[in-house]
Amino acid sequence: MVRDRFFRASRLAALVGVLVAGVAPGVAPALAQARRPATVRVTVLDPSGAVIVGARVEVHDGDRVVAAAVTDERGTAELAALEPRGYDIVVESEGFERARLQNQRLKSGNNRREVTLAIAAVLEDVTVERDPRERATDPRGDAFNTVLSKEEIDALPDDPDELEQTLQQMAGPGAVMRVNGFRGGSLPPKSQIREIRFRRNMFAADTHESSHMSIDIISQPGADRWRGSVSAAYRDESMNARNAFAEERTPEQTRRGQLSLDGPLVKNRTSVSLNVDGLSAFDSRTILAALPTSGTTTGVVRRPTDRVGVNLRLEHALSKTQTLRAEWQQMSNEIDNLGVGEFDLPERAFTRSTSTRVFRAAASGGLGRRTFNEARFQVRFNEQESLPALDEAAVRVLDAFTFGGASSRGRREATEWEFADNLDLNIGRHAIRTGVLFERGRYDSTDISNANGTFTFSSLDDWNAGRPSTYSQRLGDPRVEYSVFQGAWYVQDDIRVSKALLLSAGLRHEWQSHVASTWNLAPRVGFAWSPFEDAKTTFRGGAGIFYDWYEAATFEQTQQVDGTTVQDITIRNPGYPDPFAGTGYVVLPRGRVVQDRLELPQIRQASIGVERALPLNLRMNVSYAYREGINLLRGVNVNAPGPDGTRPDPGSGNVTEIQSIGHSRGHVINVGINGGAPARGLFSAVHYTWSRARDDGNGALTVSPTGLLFTEWGPSANDIRHRLFVFFNTRLPWNFRVGGNLRAESGAPYNITTGRDDNGDTLFNDRPDSVGRNAGRGSATVDLGVRLAWQFGFGKRGDGEVPMGGGPQVVRIRMGGDGPGGGGPMGPMGAGKRVNAELYVQAFNVLNRVNEVGYSGVMTSPFFGQATWAQAARRFELGMRVMF
Repeated sequence: MVRDRFFRASRLAALVGVLVAGVAPGVAPALAQARRPATVRVTVLDPSGAVIVGARVEVHDGDRVVAAAVTDERGTAELAALEPRGYDIVVESEGFERARLQNQRLKSGNNRREVTLAIAAVLEDVTVERDPRERATDPRGDAFNTVLSKEEIDALPDDPDELEQTLQQMAGPGAVMRVNGFRGGSLPPKSQIREIRFRRNMFAADTHESSHMSIDIISQPGADRWRGSVSAAYRDESMNARNAFAEERTPEQTRRGQLSLDGPLVKNRTSVSLNVDGLSAFDSRTILAALPTSGTTTGVVRRPTDRVGVNLRLEHALSKTQTLRAEWQQMSNEIDNLGVGEFDLPERAFTRSTSTRVFRAAASGGLGRRTFNEARFQVRFNEQESLPALDEAAVRVLDAFTFGGASSRGRREATEWEFADNLDLNIGRHAIRTGVLFERGRYDSTDISNANGTFTFSSLDDWNAGRPSTYSQRLGDPRVEYSVFQGAWYVQDDIRVSKALLLSAGLRHEWQSHVASTWNLAPRVGFAWSPFEDAKTTFRGGAGIFYDWYEAATFEQTQQVDGTTVQDITIRNPGYPDPFAGTGYVVLPRGRVVQDRLELPQIRQASIGVERALPLNLRMNVSYAYREGINLLRGVNVNAPGPDGTRPDPGSGNVTEIQSIGHSRGHVINVGINGGAPARGLFSAVHYTWSRARDDGNGALTVSPTGLLFTEWGPSANDIRHRLFVFFNTRLPWNFRVGGNLRAESGAPYNITTGRDDNGDTLFNDRPDSVGRNAGRGSATVDLGVRLAWQFGFGKRGDGEVPMGGGPQVVRIRMGGDGPGGGGPMGPMGAGKRVNAELYVQAFNVLNRVNEVGYSGVMTSPFFGQATWAQAARRFELGMRVMF
């Protein structure tokens, strides 16, 4: 049998040899013709994201330069007629550090790479190639960032709100988001986002926030040619599952459209980008109430939303090294039937209208050979108005039902200015960054809560007996005008001790009006150490002090509810419906909010972590962080009744004084793995967080039922022990792409109260004996989302045009290998086509898990210890996008 198999194999080999010999003369030229040469377009950027003109780009085969070019006025160099295989790409420009992308595999056809050059240090006459350990420890390089490429961005949700929520989940709790260096405002459409960076340099002195991660979104210029995109999405209840707290499918509809255009006004010098988006939608809130006549009642209220936004951005090359950006945003938003849901019945509804206008300007570029400067200015105008459906007193039966007028009404106008300047200077082993920040806000507000009054009943039994516990009302002219000013300066020095070790030391000084403390100094130190020559393992750590701002909305309460302009009156044991009817009631006037001599809240933080390169282009990072807060703002009722029921000022009600006496403590362990196979279009990320957070209060305007902060020490409101986020995205055959994200969280804490005013302070936050604050725990939530897209194109692209869909692909230097723009049969969207389209279906909560939230902690409630609503059930969205 073995011999027969051998003879059959021999005859087959001979037959193949004859066939090859017969057709080889024709096959060889065909194969040679099919193997097209490679072309690579390299875009060179400075640290701010502006293009660098005149940079020299070389393609190296070992020590031999096989091609070279200089970047044009759009910062791009094209190198053609290359044999498809692996090369090193070297980029140089005066005043910047030399960059070398190693082992860049170029495929037949068009390839794209993007390189960001760091500001050059003062170098010796002999230039030495940068050691990989230096790259791994450079806080301003890619080693401290996780970068999403264009293909990964395309896999994210298309709805701006859901996109922002997904990015926050990927970054972890407390992450700060910036667009082109600015906070606030709307996100650009996905087609105009060049890249998204998750920055981990938490102890840099140039940051105000104490979060361990920041999200930098960088838009792309349209300097080379005109391009645009049109997108639309639709969703309604016919594609949804039923919410667990509704008897039938809840009404829902989303109609969203977006148009974006960008291109050159003056070719390769001045470009403009325009984006217009609109949303007409409604969702539903479920009602769960225990009514005295019909028992437990469920219902659904439709909540419409209408939103229109316009964004116009201009970018101009002032010179070869200087870039100017200007942007105008305008957005209006109106939401109806807010304030309804859970225990609040439909008449509690109010409408909120918001109008926002933002102007931004930024200039950046090199100043000489060793310095780089970025200056930015922003002014933001915001108007918000709340209008209740009914002008009536509210009736609240604790965690059973609430009806009557809404508590919110009035108008608030805000004008906020920001100016910042950052200067980078490199001298030898020192990379110095220094800068200033100035912010000013002016506010005009007539916003007032509880203007029509509220009757509070402790239980359904009290309601049936017509026995309210309190009646409260806020009286007076709510008009208040005020200003807030805050600023900071900082200096930071990153010291290159050796190729493997970098030390950082910085100092930040912050100050704010209406706060007594002025010398709010925030020293910070850090290190990055890559001990091994392969630079696959890097240790990072640091410690520092941060400060939180005194929020303008909190200061507004001290100016408005001062006992004269506006005062709170509270009546104990009132009549109903006339609070002054009957006997035995007690009127407590002049309830107010005041502030003590305040200090800025201080956060002390330290962390240590390690990052390791794994096989299969994966990277893993593990870190531990300790966080302690002091001088946190807490409310203290300085006119609370004593043990005998007597108040210090018998002629006044509660006086909430804001004091800098709060404390918090937390521990966080983060574990993350990300990477994939870019050449195959596979990307993935897994992020797990374990945390434990404890504090002694919920903010500046809530008070302790005992008057003592140590009795409030317990889990903080965001003490969620476990968080897991998983993201993946991959190309499939026939131009399909699938992506998904999984979000899982353990239960959040909630407070347990007796439902009665046990201490006589007219507040219903008293807890049972031996029960600490936030002692209850909700249930875990799990949400799996999936997005399936089909991409296709038509029409031949002209010579010199780049693929559609949003500009260059991002090269992750730390991962090496082939970038996602390499082409091939499953290359990026739009390769070789003038018009490209994408059809997608997106599913949320695919598993249709019932994620119960809103647990009642009121012991007199019929729902005590139970969830009162659930997050959205399974939903589907259909959408399309056309790029031209």
